[in-house]
Amino acid sequence: MASPESHNVVYTAEFIDGPLEGQVDSRVLVHGKHDSRISMLAAVEGIEALFWYDEVDERDVQGRLHVRYRFDAGDSDPYLPTDEQD
Repeated sequence: MASPESHNVVYTAEFIDGPLEGQVDSRVLVHGKHDSRISMLAAVEGIEALFWYDEVDERDVQGRLHVRYRFDAGDSDPYLPTDEQD
């Protein structure tokens, strides 16, 4: 069971575009701060790729920090969008 203080050490990362568009991730605050730039490892058509995301903005949603991130195609591994993505 999570302690009452656990909501103060995690935040929600929302990916607004790129290969992880629409996904959310719970991440840990480090020294009370969120990451302004994060990397995510994901498999695209069975091949692992490293994707970089940069902070767009942050907001409080029902007492929990939510940070939106935008895809940085220039620093990320190349990938080809599939027909399944919108």
